[in-house]
Order: sequence, then structure tokens, then C-alpha cells
Amino acid sequence: MENLSEITKGFYWYWINSIPGVGLVKIHKLLEYFGNPKRVFFAKKSDYLNIEKISENDAKAIEESKEVGYILKDYIKLRKSDMKFSYPGKEDYPKQLLDIENYPVNLYYYGRLPDFNKPIVSIVGARGCTDYGRRIAYEFAKSFAANGIQVISGMALGIDYYGQKGAISAGGYSLGVLGTGADVCYPRNNLELYLHLKEHGGILSEYKPNTPAIPGHFPERNRIISALSDAVIVVEARNKSGSKITVDWALEQGKDVFVVPGRISDPLSVGCLELLNEGANPILRPEDIYQCDLISTKSNKNQALSSEISPQNEQFRHNLNKLPIASQKNMVYSELDLYPCALDDLVTKTGLPLSIVVENLLELELEGLVEETTKNCYVRVQI
Repeated sequence: MENLSEITKGFYWYWINSIPGVGLVKIHKLLEYFGNPKRVFFAKKSDYLNIEKISENDAKAIEESKEVGYILKDYIKLRKSDMKFSYPGKEDYPKQLLDIENYPVNLYYYGRLPDFNKPIVSIVGARGCTDYGRRIAYEFAKSFAANGIQVISGMALGIDYYGQKGAISAGGYSLGVLGTGADVCYPRNNLELYLHLKEHGGILSEYKPNTPAIPGHFPERNRIISALSDAVIVVEARNKSGSKITVDWALEQGKDVFVVPGRISDPLSVGCLELLNEGANPILRPEDIYQCDLISTKSNKNQALSSEISPQNEQFRHNLNKLPIASQKNMVYSELDLYPCALDDLVTKTGLPLSIVVENLLELELEGLVEETTKNCYVRVQI
């Protein structure tokens, strides 16, 4: 339980982030000059004017903020809620964030933060992702979680969502870093995921409770996602994608960046292919993440990471080993991957009659290995 001095210290950190019109850059200028928010609080208006970027209006706003009672009332309300509050120097404040420019001065969260002694990856990408991207994000995250790797993302639609869903489907930990207040589920479509993370994982924000979705906040929160991760994985990104903002932060922070390659004709692959051309690491299988030294060291294992395999899939692979290499089911299955393949193309690729291909596809579907995504288009369910 916090003692009175810790509660009081927390108020000063909350206060400095609540001054109207004084944003994060100016807050950091104040902290650089005075050392801590308590000294800022007890300084004089003339002292504020000695600081670069602090204007007359800023100094006036700081002075007036000391007199208003709503800041203290909001702080008391926060402390009575189930939301956790942290700030630099507090035991639960991640030291990884202190290494970035304009680190957050306040953190609000539900659940728990990641275990920084264990490996952490962030999975980011397009909101309007393809079925291929959805499956890659889900299956990679599922495999990571099954092998003790924690997954961070922004809880957005698309790749973020499926990456985090994949992690929790394997019973793993996932953290959602929001561009709203931690008590605001955005987008609302992800309410089920939000509630699960709040209860069994973590929901984190640097923005005060009740902060709505503001466009400029989402690029800002990306620096937190990358800073808390050992490596960043991009799955599908358009040209000038928001995911590249996360990549820029990651590179500035000295983090490894991995990219899932895509087809050159696909608009959702343009950003990925550009990143690969610029020197990002390709990731073709979940086990490729062990190219990252931090992940490898934390995992404390040298053997390759194997994907999570369902009991049905394990049995099927066992049976395949007993079959002749050219077995019809094997031929059909081997032509499928995470890109949807049309029935006509399967007939052409395998050289088998249509009726035989359909019969084997039905068996594979019943075994949970293949799925019909749209009429007469099929994909593998597992990597």
C-alpha cells in the first residue's frame, strides 16, 4: 500500500500533465529545468519565463492550474477507481520508456504490464487487412504465445486485432496500447478483446481517463508500442502506412524490425516491400523471430520455435508420413497456403480430376486443416 508521500508525489505528476495548453514537449522542458513536478508546482511565474518554449500564456496557465480544485478532485477519483496510475520513478513505470524522446509522464493501465524478463514482440499492420494478413498475424501470434513470447499491439482493427486474438487464443499475454484513455474502448467493435485484455492481460494509455479518439494520439502511442517491445513485426502495410511510424520509432530506439513479405501486385504489400528493400529482416516463419538477439537471449533457448499444431493437424501429418509422397490428399494439401487458392487452380496444379480434388478438400475441411474462405477458394488453417 502506498504511503502518504507516494500519494502526494503522484498528485504532482498528475497535476503537471493536467495544465491546460501545456503539452508534453513543454512539460519536459519544465522537468529538465526544475528536476521534478513538485518543484515546478512551487516555483514562481517569473521562473517559468526563463525556460525555452514557455510563453507568458503558458506561465499564466501553470499559475492558474494550482488554484483550481478539479485537478485534485480528478486525482482522488482516479485513485479510488480500479485504474492503475504510474509515473517516472514509480516502481511499476517501465524503464524502457525513459530511453525515448518525450517519454510519457503519466501512465494509466488496467490489468498488468508485460514481464520485461520475458521476450516481447509487437505485431502491427493494416487495418483493412486481407485474409492472408489476418491468418499470418493470428497464427504467428498464437505460436509466439505458445512459446512464452508476449504480444503487444494497438488494439486497432485488422492486423492489431488478429495478432492479439492469436496470442490470447494460446493462453498468452497481450497488452493493448491505446490512443484514447485506458477506459475508452476504441474501436467499439473490439469490445470483447478490450474486456479480455483488461481482465487477463493489460490495457495501457498515456492519456487521461475519458480521453476520446484524437487522430494525433495514435501516431504518438506507437513510440510506446515499439519501446516496450524487443522486436517489431509488420504484417501488411500500404505505402505511407501508419505502421511505418512504429518502424521509425523502433529503429530510433535500436529495435529489430521484421517484415512479412507479400505479393508485389498487392497494394497492402507496398509498405512491407519498401521496408524489406531498406534492409528490414524478412520473417517467413514464427521461428525466424529468434534472429533477434533480445528475443533469443530472453527465451534462453537455441532450438527453433515450432508453430502451435492442433491435435488434428498433428495426426494428419503423422498419417501423411505413412502415405506415398504422391498421395492425392497430400498433393491437394501441399498446393495450399495462406493465400486463397481457387478450386480450378487446384485442379490445374495437382493434375487431378475435379471430383477427386473436391473429395480430398472435403476430408481436409473435416479434419480442420483447410477452410473455404469464399465460394470455391481454399486456404490452409495452420501454418
